[in-house]
Amino acid sequence: MTHQTMAAHTGVSNDMEMCIEVCQECHATCLETVVHCLSMGGEHATPEHIGLMLDCADICRLSADFMLRGSARHTLTCATCAEICEACAVECDRFPDEFMKACAMVCRRCAASCREMAAGA
Repeated sequence: MTHQTMAAHTGVSNDMEMCIEVCQECHATCLETVVHCLSMGGEHATPEHIGLMLDCADICRLSADFMLRGSARHTLTCATCAEICEACAVECDRFPDEFMKACAMVCRRCAASCREMAAGA
């Protein structure tokens, strides 16, 4: 069952559907960026930086999962997701390359969407 079919089945709102999509995009982007960072080495590949990006990817996946299955506790995961995504965006913005800037942009978009979900939008 696709997430659109699942969303229709569980009565997910359009705002929630958008949040699910941006969480899934952020999950994938952070994982792709980890690979980029490891290939760059140096400051890109510090354990703290890689750990934060993996945390971001995991909480994005978890938040999407909670929303997809209609969990009443999705506001909790979305609040945490927004916080971690914002931290990841700040961290990625420290680097001058466009790959990192693109990751920061996706993380900020996810943080904003998850903040809305956490507020009960």
